[in-house]
Amino acid sequence: MKRWTHPQDFIALLAGIYAFLSPIWTTTTSKATTTMIVLGILTAAIAVVELARPDLLPAEGATALLGVLFFISPWVMGFSGTHPMAWTAWIVGAITFLVGAADLQITRSHHKPAAMS
Repeated sequence: MKRWTHPQDFIALLAGIYAFLSPIWTTTTSKATTTMIVLGILTAAIAVVELARPDLLPAEGATALLGVLFFISPWVMGFSGTHPMAWTAWIVGAITFLVGAADLQITRSHHKPAAMS
């Protein structure tokens, strides 16, 4: 698989950057800000790893996991009442999960098990 050619990884990168920057223009709390910055940085970093090493299976699983963490973070971190930031987390989480799950499926389809002798 070629490096730097997977559009789904660019989507995850953009989602991570958006989450990282979202406290600038979204009504937020300190917990929400910290959560979105940390998860955004992790998502963007993993997307860069996926772009550089598209055959690395654990990275795709990590992207899907980060999507789940984004999605549940408003309830776990207690900012579900801060609707603008909660909606940002839910939307970014859904996008990140779908991208990670799809990317994992694509990567697995390119890894064919060796024939047993």
